[in-house]
Amino acid sequence: MSKRFSKIAAGIMMMAILVAITFTPVKAQDDNQNADLWQVYETTFKSAKYVDLTHAFSPTIAVWPGFGNATFRATTAGADLPGYINEGETYTYADHGFIATAYELPTDQYGTQLDPPGHWNEYGATISDLPATYAIRPLVVVDVHEQVAADPGYHATVADIEAWEAEHGRIPEGSVVMIRSDWHKRWSEVERFNQKPFPGVSLPALQFLHLERNILFHGHEPLDTDTTPTLEGEYWLLHNNYAQAEGVANLDQVPEAGALVAIGFAKPEGGTGGYARYIAICPPDWPNGVSVVEVPGAPLPVQPYPLRRDENGVLRPTPPES
Repeated sequence: MSKRFSKIAAGIMMMAILVAITFTPVKAQDDNQNADLWQVYETTFKSAKYVDLTHAFSPTIAVWPGFGNATFRATTAGADLPGYINEGETYTYADHGFIATAYELPTDQYGTQLDPPGHWNEYGATISDLPATYAIRPLVVVDVHEQVAADPGYHATVADIEAWEAEHGRIPEGSVVMIRSDWHKRWSEVERFNQKPFPGVSLPALQFLHLERNILFHGHEPLDTDTTPTLEGEYWLLHNNYAQAEGVANLDQVPEAGALVAIGFAKPEGGTGGYARYIAICPPDWPNGVSVVEVPGAPLPVQPYPLRRDENGVLRPTPPES
């Protein structure tokens, strides 16, 4: 293991020790007043580097053609509010002090996603059934981007996973394993992104990860797990009650080992897909990403120009017409 990743492992071990101290009996807590989760945040998470692994979604992104694209528009009043607004009128900054956006979403299989089993399995968990323990996990990144550069239809194999373990050690139980293909760099190529050949993950690799390594779920950069005629990998996963991440971005900007991933997703009751956000939490000396110290998040930056809707209904800072 490299010196960098030895250092990462030591940092994660220290965090685990601090977390363990947090949940010791009350008397032990009294003796370790400062060893709580807030202290873990101050010593570990505040200086960590955060990398967004999520595409923003819009009406123009790639999507399976059987679903179609979303529509964004200004929100209009749903009823008369006497002296304020009439039904069907648009809310504006000038007249009402605020605006809102209406999203017409033809599918929950859109953009960067978290797929629950209910997407394919009529007895499967829906997105609102996923436990809160999904929130943060170890992140493993298996890099196959060179194989994909030579063969766009390359599917990650058990040998690729074993090569990762030969360098970094056994994949942690309960971790999230992301397959780096660099396919996310073609996100703006809407016509090409979803066309075959594109990279995937082989069924033996998925079975190895879940049955031999007991991971939480895997993720990939394309919008499908594989390109087999029956989508055999996706079928196996969801019919065996495993979730998966799709449409993930920026895996080239995070370490292969030693990082964590924070997982957030919308929670429509009974939903068959999740509009998800994945954030990699990397060591403080990692060259990519930003820390809380660098970007505290409050107050948020001011836009350079007023927000105006473009032709697709998306709000963007727009300079005045010259």
